[in-house]
Amino acid sequence: MSSDPTLNAVELFVLLVTAAALVALVAHRLSLPYSFVLVVLGLVIAAIGPAHAIEITPQLVLVVLVPGLVFEAAYRLDVVELRRTFLGVAILAVPGVVISAGTVALVLSATGLPLQLAFIVGAITSATDPASVVSTFKALRAPRGLATLVEAESLFNDGTAIVVFGIALGALATPISPLEAIASFTGTVVVSTIIGLVFGIVATRLMLVAGDHLVELTISLALAYGTYLAADQLRESGIIATVVAGLVLGTYGRRIGLPESTFTALDTVWEFAAFLLTALVFLLIGLAITFGQLVDDAGAIALGVVGILVGRAIVVYGVLGGAGSLIRASRRGPPIRLSWLHILFWAGQRGAIAVALALSLPPDVPERTHLQGIVFGITLFTLLVQGATTERVLHRLGLAEHGPTAHPPEDRDREPA
Repeated sequence: MSSDPTLNAVELFVLLVTAAALVALVAHRLSLPYSFVLVVLGLVIAAIGPAHAIEITPQLVLVVLVPGLVFEAAYRLDVVELRRTFLGVAILAVPGVVISAGTVALVLSATGLPLQLAFIVGAITSATDPASVVSTFKALRAPRGLATLVEAESLFNDGTAIVVFGIALGALATPISPLEAIASFTGTVVVSTIIGLVFGIVATRLMLVAGDHLVELTISLALAYGTYLAADQLRESGIIATVVAGLVLGTYGRRIGLPESTFTALDTVWEFAAFLLTALVFLLIGLAITFGQLVDDAGAIALGVVGILVGRAIVVYGVLGGAGSLIRASRRGPPIRLSWLHILFWAGQRGAIAVALALSLPPDVPERTHLQGIVFGITLFTLLVQGATTERVLHRLGLAEHGPTAHPPEDRDREPA
Protein backbone atom coordinates (compact mmCIF):
# COMPACT_ATOMS: atom_id res chain seq x y z
CA MET A 1 0.00 0.00 0.00
CA SER A 2 1.02 3.61 -0.51
CA SER A 3 2.02 6.02 2.25
CA ASP A 4 -1.01 8.28 1.70
CA PRO A 5 -3.60 7.65 4.50
CA THR A 6 -6.60 8.43 2.31
CA LEU A 7 -5.44 6.12 -0.46
CA ASN A 8 -4.67 3.45 2.13
CA ALA A 9 -8.22 3.67 3.45
CA VAL A 10 -9.70 3.35 -0.05
CA GLU A 11 -7.45 0.39 -0.88
CA LEU A 12 -8.40 -1.31 2.38
CA PHE A 13 -12.10 -0.74 1.73
CA VAL A 14 -11.82 -2.26 -1.76
CA LEU A 15 -9.94 -5.26 -0.38
CA LEU A 16 -12.54 -5.86 2.31
CA VAL A 17 -15.44 -5.55 -0.14
CA THR A 18 -13.74 -7.92 -2.58
CA ALA A 19 -13.10 -10.40 0.21
CA ALA A 20 -16.75 -10.17 1.27
CA ALA A 21 -17.94 -10.94 -2.27
CA LEU A 22 -15.61 -13.94 -2.59
CA VAL A 23 -16.63 -15.21 0.83
CA ALA A 24 -20.29 -15.01 -0.17
CA LEU A 25 -19.58 -17.27 -3.13
CA VAL A 26 -17.59 -19.74 -1.00
CA ALA A 27 -20.19 -19.78 1.78
CA HIS A 28 -22.94 -20.51 -0.74
CA ARG A 29 -20.95 -23.34 -2.32
CA LEU A 30 -20.14 -24.91 1.05
CA SER A 31 -23.63 -24.30 2.48
CA LEU A 32 -22.11 -22.46 5.43
CA PRO A 33 -23.54 -19.37 7.14
CA TYR A 34 -22.16 -16.23 5.54
CA SER A 35 -21.45 -14.62 8.90
CA PHE A 36 -19.52 -17.68 10.10
CA VAL A 37 -17.12 -17.65 7.13
CA LEU A 38 -16.58 -13.88 7.34
CA VAL A 39 -15.71 -13.98 11.05
CA VAL A 40 -13.32 -16.88 10.49
CA LEU A 41 -11.68 -14.99 7.64
CA GLY A 42 -11.26 -11.96 9.88
CA LEU A 43 -9.69 -14.11 12.58
CA VAL A 44 -7.25 -15.64 10.09
CA ILE A 45 -6.26 -12.22 8.70
CA ALA A 46 -5.73 -10.90 12.23
CA ALA A 47 -3.61 -13.94 13.14
CA ILE A 48 -1.29 -13.93 10.12
CA GLY A 49 -1.22 -10.20 9.34
CA PRO A 50 0.98 -7.58 10.96
CA ALA A 51 -0.07 -6.48 14.43
CA HIS A 52 -2.49 -3.53 14.49
CA ALA A 53 -2.44 -3.34 10.67
CA ILE A 54 -6.12 -2.41 10.82
CA GLU A 55 -7.30 -0.34 13.77
CA ILE A 56 -10.88 -1.21 14.70
CA THR A 57 -12.39 1.71 16.61
CA PRO A 58 -15.81 1.88 18.31
CA GLN A 59 -16.62 4.92 16.16
CA LEU A 60 -16.03 2.90 12.99
CA VAL A 61 -18.57 0.31 14.09
CA LEU A 62 -21.13 2.46 15.91
CA VAL A 63 -21.15 5.52 13.64
CA VAL A 64 -20.26 4.14 10.19
CA LEU A 65 -21.73 0.64 10.10
CA VAL A 66 -24.49 0.24 12.68
CA PRO A 67 -26.84 3.15 11.75
CA GLY A 68 -27.29 1.88 8.20
CA LEU A 69 -27.89 -1.67 9.39
CA VAL A 70 -30.52 -0.86 12.01
CA PHE A 71 -32.23 1.67 9.75
CA GLU A 72 -32.59 -0.82 6.90
CA ALA A 73 -33.90 -3.55 9.22
CA ALA A 74 -36.36 -1.18 10.92
CA TYR A 75 -37.58 0.29 7.63
CA ARG A 76 -38.35 -3.18 6.28
CA LEU A 77 -39.86 -4.51 9.51
CA ASP A 78 -43.37 -5.94 9.18
CA VAL A 79 -45.30 -3.39 11.25
CA VAL A 80 -48.50 -5.46 11.31
CA GLU A 81 -46.60 -8.34 12.89
CA LEU A 82 -44.73 -5.94 15.16
CA ARG A 83 -48.04 -4.79 16.63
CA ARG A 84 -49.04 -8.41 17.25
CA THR A 85 -45.74 -9.29 18.90
CA PHE A 86 -45.01 -5.96 20.59
CA LEU A 87 -45.53 -7.16 24.15
CA GLY A 88 -43.08 -10.00 23.61
CA VAL A 89 -40.55 -7.61 22.04
CA ALA A 90 -40.91 -5.22 24.99
CA ILE A 91 -40.31 -8.04 27.48
CA LEU A 92 -37.18 -9.19 25.67
CA ALA A 93 -35.81 -5.69 25.04
CA VAL A 94 -36.21 -4.15 28.50
CA PRO A 95 -36.45 -6.56 31.47
CA GLY A 96 -34.77 -9.20 29.35
CA VAL A 97 -31.64 -7.07 28.91
CA VAL A 98 -31.41 -6.28 32.63
CA ILE A 99 -31.96 -9.91 33.68
CA SER A 100 -29.38 -11.15 31.20
CA ALA A 101 -26.82 -8.56 32.34
CA GLY A 102 -27.42 -9.41 35.98
CA THR A 103 -27.11 -13.14 35.40
CA VAL A 104 -23.79 -12.77 33.56
CA ALA A 105 -22.54 -10.49 36.34
CA LEU A 106 -23.40 -12.99 39.06
CA VAL A 107 -21.74 -15.88 37.22
CA LEU A 108 -18.58 -13.89 36.42
CA SER A 109 -18.29 -12.67 40.00
CA ALA A 110 -17.42 -16.29 40.87
CA THR A 111 -14.06 -15.67 39.17
CA GLY A 112 -13.25 -12.91 41.65
CA LEU A 113 -14.21 -10.12 39.24
CA PRO A 114 -15.86 -7.24 41.15
CA LEU A 115 -19.61 -7.22 40.66
CA GLN A 116 -19.63 -3.72 39.14
CA LEU A 117 -17.10 -4.74 36.47
CA ALA A 118 -18.90 -8.03 35.89
CA PHE A 119 -22.15 -6.12 35.34
CA ILE A 120 -20.45 -4.01 32.67
CA VAL A 121 -19.58 -7.21 30.79
CA GLY A 122 -23.17 -8.37 31.29
CA ALA A 123 -24.55 -5.11 29.88
CA ILE A 124 -22.24 -5.30 26.86
CA THR A 125 -23.24 -8.89 26.06
CA SER A 126 -26.92 -8.67 27.03
CA ALA A 127 -28.31 -7.73 23.64
CA THR A 128 -28.59 -9.77 20.48
CA ASP A 129 -27.01 -8.14 17.44
CA PRO A 130 -29.11 -7.04 14.44
CA ALA A 131 -26.42 -7.81 11.85
CA SER A 132 -26.04 -11.34 13.20
CA VAL A 133 -29.71 -12.17 13.64
CA VAL A 134 -31.38 -10.39 10.74
CA SER A 135 -28.91 -11.75 8.18
CA THR A 136 -29.86 -15.30 9.21
CA PHE A 137 -33.62 -14.84 9.13
CA LYS A 138 -33.67 -12.96 5.84
CA ALA A 139 -32.69 -16.09 3.94
CA LEU A 140 -35.27 -18.36 5.59
CA ARG A 141 -38.99 -18.91 5.18
CA ALA A 142 -39.70 -18.62 8.90
CA PRO A 143 -43.17 -17.70 10.26
CA ARG A 144 -43.74 -13.97 10.02
CA GLY A 145 -44.48 -13.58 13.72
CA LEU A 146 -41.32 -15.41 14.77
CA ALA A 147 -39.12 -13.54 12.30
CA THR A 148 -40.53 -10.19 13.39
CA LEU A 149 -40.16 -11.06 17.07
CA VAL A 150 -36.50 -12.02 16.63
CA GLU A 151 -35.65 -9.12 14.35
CA ALA A 152 -37.50 -6.49 16.41
CA GLU A 153 -35.86 -7.72 19.61
CA SER A 154 -32.43 -7.48 18.02
CA LEU A 155 -33.15 -3.88 17.00
CA PHE A 156 -34.67 -2.56 20.21
CA ASN A 157 -32.54 -4.37 22.77
CA ASP A 158 -29.33 -2.98 21.28
CA GLY A 159 -30.53 0.49 22.18
CA THR A 160 -31.57 -0.53 25.69
CA ALA A 161 -28.33 -2.44 26.26
CA ILE A 162 -26.23 0.58 25.30
CA VAL A 163 -28.23 2.72 27.72
CA VAL A 164 -27.72 0.16 30.51
CA PHE A 165 -24.02 0.00 29.62
CA GLY A 166 -23.70 3.78 29.90
CA ILE A 167 -25.42 3.78 33.30
CA ALA A 168 -23.22 0.93 34.56
CA LEU A 169 -20.08 2.66 33.33
CA GLY A 170 -21.08 5.94 34.94
CA ALA A 171 -21.81 4.15 38.22
CA LEU A 172 -18.11 3.21 38.47
CA ALA A 173 -17.27 6.86 39.09
CA THR A 174 -20.49 8.02 40.75
CA PRO A 175 -22.69 5.36 42.36
CA ILE A 176 -26.40 5.84 41.66
CA SER A 177 -29.52 4.41 43.24
CA PRO A 178 -31.84 2.00 41.41
CA LEU A 179 -34.48 4.74 41.14
CA GLU A 180 -31.97 7.12 39.55
CA ALA A 181 -30.92 4.39 37.11
CA ILE A 182 -34.54 3.72 36.15
CA ALA A 183 -35.21 7.43 35.67
CA SER A 184 -32.10 7.84 33.53
CA PHE A 185 -33.02 4.80 31.42
CA THR A 186 -36.62 5.93 30.92
CA GLY A 187 -35.62 9.48 30.04
CA THR A 188 -33.11 8.31 27.45
CA VAL A 189 -35.61 5.96 25.78
CA VAL A 190 -38.36 8.60 25.67
CA VAL A 191 -36.17 11.42 24.34
CA SER A 192 -34.49 9.13 21.77
CA THR A 193 -37.91 7.97 20.56
CA ILE A 194 -39.07 11.57 20.14
CA ILE A 195 -35.93 12.42 18.14
CA GLY A 196 -36.56 9.45 15.84
CA LEU A 197 -40.22 10.41 15.38
CA VAL A 198 -39.44 14.04 14.53
CA PHE A 199 -36.63 13.23 12.10
CA GLY A 200 -38.65 10.44 10.51
CA ILE A 201 -41.76 12.54 9.94
CA VAL A 202 -39.83 15.52 8.56
CA ALA A 203 -37.75 13.35 6.20
CA THR A 204 -40.83 11.46 4.99
CA ARG A 205 -42.67 14.69 4.22
CA LEU A 206 -39.63 15.96 2.30
CA MET A 207 -39.55 12.74 0.28
CA LEU A 208 -43.22 13.19 -0.56
CA VAL A 209 -42.59 16.55 -2.24
CA ALA A 210 -39.21 15.60 -3.77
CA GLY A 211 -40.62 13.68 -6.73
CA ASP A 212 -37.21 12.31 -7.69
CA HIS A 213 -35.84 8.90 -6.71
CA LEU A 214 -32.27 10.11 -6.37
CA VAL A 215 -33.32 12.94 -4.04
CA GLU A 216 -35.53 10.55 -2.06
CA LEU A 217 -32.68 8.06 -1.63
CA THR A 218 -30.38 10.87 -0.53
CA ILE A 219 -32.93 11.98 2.07
CA SER A 220 -33.21 8.40 3.37
CA LEU A 221 -29.42 8.21 3.77
CA ALA A 222 -29.38 11.54 5.61
CA LEU A 223 -32.24 10.30 7.79
CA ALA A 224 -30.42 7.09 8.78
CA TYR A 225 -27.13 8.71 9.74
CA GLY A 226 -28.39 12.18 10.65
CA THR A 227 -30.81 10.78 13.21
CA TYR A 228 -28.08 8.70 14.82
CA LEU A 229 -25.62 11.60 14.96
CA ALA A 230 -28.19 14.06 16.29
CA ALA A 231 -29.26 11.75 19.11
CA ASP A 232 -25.65 10.93 19.90
CA GLN A 233 -24.72 14.62 20.07
CA LEU A 234 -27.56 15.13 22.55
CA ARG A 235 -26.16 12.19 24.59
CA GLU A 236 -29.22 10.08 23.86
CA SER A 237 -29.46 6.68 22.19
CA GLY A 238 -28.59 6.94 18.50
CA ILE A 239 -29.72 3.37 17.87
CA ILE A 240 -33.18 3.81 19.38
CA ALA A 241 -33.66 7.08 17.47
CA THR A 242 -32.55 5.50 14.18
CA VAL A 243 -34.79 2.46 14.63
CA VAL A 244 -37.78 4.70 15.27
CA ALA A 245 -36.91 6.85 12.23
CA GLY A 246 -36.77 3.73 10.04
CA LEU A 247 -40.13 2.54 11.34
CA VAL A 248 -41.66 5.97 10.67
CA LEU A 249 -40.44 5.98 7.07
CA GLY A 250 -41.79 2.47 6.44
CA THR A 251 -45.23 3.12 7.97
CA TYR A 252 -45.94 6.85 7.82
CA GLY A 253 -44.55 6.98 4.30
CA ARG A 254 -47.18 4.52 3.08
CA ARG A 255 -49.89 6.25 5.07
CA ILE A 256 -49.29 9.67 3.47
CA GLY A 257 -49.03 8.22 -0.02
CA LEU A 258 -45.39 7.83 -1.01
CA PRO A 259 -45.53 6.08 -4.40
CA GLU A 260 -44.70 2.38 -4.59
CA SER A 261 -41.87 3.19 -6.99
CA THR A 262 -40.18 5.08 -4.15
CA PHE A 263 -40.32 2.04 -1.90
CA THR A 264 -39.03 -0.16 -4.71
CA ALA A 265 -35.99 2.11 -5.10
CA LEU A 266 -35.48 2.25 -1.33
CA ASP A 267 -35.71 -1.54 -1.05
CA THR A 268 -33.13 -2.10 -3.78
CA VAL A 269 -30.56 0.41 -2.55
CA TRP A 270 -30.89 -0.34 1.16
CA GLU A 271 -30.81 -4.10 0.60
CA PHE A 272 -27.44 -3.68 -1.11
CA ALA A 273 -26.24 -1.30 1.63
CA ALA A 274 -27.24 -3.79 4.32
CA PHE A 275 -25.43 -6.61 2.54
CA LEU A 276 -22.26 -4.55 2.30
CA LEU A 277 -22.42 -3.25 5.87
CA THR A 278 -23.15 -6.71 7.26
CA ALA A 279 -20.15 -8.17 5.45
CA LEU A 280 -17.87 -5.45 6.77
CA VAL A 281 -19.21 -5.86 10.31
CA PHE A 282 -18.45 -9.58 10.43
CA LEU A 283 -15.01 -9.14 8.90
CA LEU A 284 -14.14 -6.40 11.38
CA ILE A 285 -15.35 -8.49 14.32
CA GLY A 286 -12.86 -11.17 13.35
CA LEU A 287 -10.11 -8.59 12.88
CA ALA A 288 -10.76 -7.06 16.31
CA ILE A 289 -10.34 -10.35 18.22
CA THR A 290 -6.90 -11.73 18.96
CA PHE A 291 -6.13 -15.32 19.95
CA GLY A 292 -3.88 -14.10 22.75
CA GLN A 293 -6.79 -12.48 24.55
CA LEU A 294 -8.94 -15.58 24.11
CA VAL A 295 -6.27 -17.84 25.60
CA ASP A 296 -5.49 -15.52 28.51
CA ASP A 297 -9.14 -15.19 29.51
CA ALA A 298 -10.36 -18.69 28.58
CA GLY A 299 -11.69 -19.56 32.05
CA ALA A 300 -13.66 -16.34 32.46
CA ILE A 301 -14.94 -16.64 28.88
CA ALA A 302 -16.28 -20.13 29.59
CA LEU A 303 -18.15 -18.86 32.65
CA GLY A 304 -19.37 -15.87 30.66
CA VAL A 305 -20.81 -18.18 28.03
CA VAL A 306 -22.58 -20.12 30.79
CA GLY A 307 -23.89 -16.81 32.11
CA ILE A 308 -25.37 -15.64 28.81
CA LEU A 309 -26.98 -19.03 28.16
CA VAL A 310 -28.49 -19.24 31.65
CA GLY A 311 -29.63 -15.62 31.47
CA ARG A 312 -31.17 -16.16 28.04
CA ALA A 313 -32.97 -19.28 29.26
CA ILE A 314 -34.42 -17.37 32.23
CA VAL A 315 -35.60 -14.53 29.98
CA VAL A 316 -37.02 -16.68 27.18
CA TYR A 317 -38.48 -19.67 28.99
CA GLY A 318 -39.18 -18.06 32.37
CA VAL A 319 -40.18 -14.46 31.70
CA LEU A 320 -41.44 -14.56 28.10
CA GLY A 321 -42.82 -18.10 28.29
CA GLY A 322 -44.48 -17.31 31.60
CA ALA A 323 -46.01 -14.20 30.11
CA GLY A 324 -47.63 -16.21 27.29
CA SER A 325 -51.00 -16.17 29.00
CA LEU A 326 -50.79 -12.38 29.37
CA ILE A 327 -49.95 -11.99 25.68
CA ARG A 328 -52.93 -14.14 24.70
CA ALA A 329 -55.26 -12.35 27.12
CA SER A 330 -54.24 -8.93 25.84
CA ARG A 331 -54.59 -10.06 22.21
CA ARG A 332 -51.31 -8.30 21.44
CA GLY A 333 -49.87 -11.29 19.65
CA PRO A 334 -50.28 -14.93 18.68
CA PRO A 335 -49.61 -17.70 21.18
CA ILE A 336 -45.88 -18.18 21.62
CA ARG A 337 -45.22 -21.80 20.75
CA LEU A 338 -42.56 -23.82 22.53
CA SER A 339 -40.64 -24.21 19.27
CA TRP A 340 -40.52 -20.42 18.97
CA LEU A 341 -39.05 -20.20 22.46
CA HIS A 342 -36.33 -22.68 21.45
CA ILE A 343 -35.38 -20.45 18.51
CA LEU A 344 -35.47 -17.28 20.61
CA PHE A 345 -33.13 -18.95 23.08
CA TRP A 346 -30.62 -20.16 20.51
CA ALA A 347 -30.74 -17.25 18.05
CA GLY A 348 -29.04 -14.98 20.56
CA GLN A 349 -25.87 -14.08 18.69
CA ARG A 350 -23.81 -11.13 19.86
CA GLY A 351 -21.77 -9.16 17.37
CA ALA A 352 -20.84 -5.64 16.30
CA ILE A 353 -22.46 -3.81 19.22
CA ALA A 354 -20.70 -5.95 21.83
CA VAL A 355 -17.30 -5.56 20.13
CA ALA A 356 -17.76 -1.79 19.73
CA LEU A 357 -18.78 -1.29 23.37
CA ALA A 358 -15.84 -3.37 24.57
CA LEU A 359 -13.48 -1.27 22.46
CA SER A 360 -15.07 1.93 23.81
CA LEU A 361 -14.23 1.13 27.44
CA PRO A 362 -12.22 4.09 28.81
CA PRO A 363 -8.51 3.41 29.48
CA ASP A 364 -8.95 4.04 33.21
CA VAL A 365 -11.54 1.28 33.69
CA PRO A 366 -10.03 -1.36 36.01
CA GLU A 367 -9.05 -4.64 34.28
CA ARG A 368 -10.06 -3.17 30.90
CA THR A 369 -8.10 -5.71 28.81
CA HIS A 370 -9.56 -8.60 30.82
CA LEU A 371 -13.12 -7.32 30.34
CA GLN A 372 -12.53 -6.94 26.60
CA GLY A 373 -11.18 -10.48 26.35
CA ILE A 374 -14.28 -11.89 28.04
CA VAL A 375 -16.60 -9.94 25.72
CA PHE A 376 -14.65 -11.00 22.61
CA GLY A 377 -14.74 -14.65 23.67
CA ILE A 378 -18.47 -14.61 24.37
CA THR A 379 -19.14 -12.87 21.05
CA LEU A 380 -17.03 -15.38 19.17
CA PHE A 381 -18.87 -18.31 20.77
CA THR A 382 -22.27 -16.95 19.82
CA LEU A 383 -21.22 -16.25 16.23
CA LEU A 384 -19.31 -19.44 15.54
CA VAL A 385 -21.46 -21.89 17.53
CA GLN A 386 -24.96 -20.42 17.74
CA GLY A 387 -24.69 -18.56 14.44
CA ALA A 388 -23.49 -21.65 12.60
CA THR A 389 -26.31 -23.83 13.91
CA THR A 390 -29.36 -21.51 14.06
CA GLU A 391 -30.46 -22.39 10.54
CA ARG A 392 -30.14 -26.10 11.32
CA VAL A 393 -32.23 -25.68 14.47
CA LEU A 394 -34.89 -23.82 12.50
CA HIS A 395 -35.09 -26.68 10.00
CA ARG A 396 -35.08 -29.31 12.75
CA LEU A 397 -38.06 -27.63 14.40
CA GLY A 398 -39.87 -27.33 11.06
CA LEU A 399 -39.84 -23.53 11.15
CA ALA A 400 -37.82 -22.73 8.04
CA GLU A 401 -37.37 -23.77 4.48
CA HIS A 402 -35.40 -22.22 1.65
CA GLY A 403 -37.26 -20.71 -1.22
CA PRO A 404 -37.99 -17.52 -3.08
CA THR A 405 -40.83 -16.51 -0.77
CA ALA A 406 -39.75 -14.46 2.19
CA HIS A 407 -42.14 -16.12 4.61
CA PRO A 408 -44.60 -19.02 4.58
CA PRO A 409 -48.36 -18.64 4.67
CA GLU A 410 -49.75 -16.52 7.46
CA ASP A 411 -51.59 -19.39 9.17
CA ARG A 412 -48.29 -20.92 10.35
CA ASP A 413 -48.10 -18.06 12.83
CA ARG A 414 -51.41 -18.98 14.34
CA GLU A 415 -50.86 -22.63 15.14
CA PRO A 416 -51.68 -23.37 18.79
CA ALA A 417 -48.89 -23.50 21.31
